Amino acid sequence: LHELVITRDHIRSIAQMHDEEVELILRAYQERYQELAQDDCVAYISIFHNHGRLAGASISHPHSQMIAIPVVPPEVWNSLRGSEKFFAKKQRCVHCVMLVYEAKTKERVIWENDEYMMLAPFASRTAFEMRIFPKRHQAHFEKISLEERRALAHAFRIALGKIFRGLGNPDYNFFLHTAPGKNQARHKHYHWHFEIVPKTAIWAGFEISTGIEISTIKPETAAAFLRKVTIEP
Repeated sequence: LHELVITRDHIRSIAQMHDEEVELILRAYQERYQELAQDDCVAYISIFHNHGRLAGASISHPHSQMIAIPVVPPEVWNSLRGSEKFFAKKQRCVHCVMLVYEAKTKERVIWENDEYMMLAPFASRTAFEMRIFPKRHQAHFEKISLEERRALAHAFRIALGKIFRGLGNPDYNFFLHTAPGKNQARHKHYHWHFEIVPKTAIWAGFEISTGIEISTIKPETAAAFLRKVTIEP
């Protein structure tokens, strides 16, 4: 099943919207996710957004996509398995442990409010990669409350606004990683989050031949730069 979430404005990207407009987009994600998840054939729902030609956007009008598929994709499965193994060993969520550490060191934290933390991941795949995590442990994005969705909208606008202003509106992808809707008790250890990946470089021979990404900027340096980029309240 394949659906599009299309904004009315033909020009403005999410980075240029108001919090209320971003919240409506997230509401569409959440409500359509809940509807699609009811299909017995659906094992996972991928929510993603391609901004710019280098990010795979074939149509310039801003839009996001939701694809419901009958399998859990390998990238998500690996993330689930890693989280599950850590929980089995430590009886703690690996992402919660990471957030506590990042909050203590502050080196890679870009921005935060009471509900969410935005950071540059320790092993960034590309320069200026960002992730948005809820501070409260939650496995399923589709279960967030209205208040949590409004706070997420503000965090999203800040994140994309910093990329827009600080990096000159580069192409980027963002996508959701969340626990599958089925067998929910099995995935309580997981911690949903959004990942934002700017296209600051192009894969060349080494990356293509080895699958090893090269980032020329340390996440600590990227975080320090993005913290300084000011966004209107």
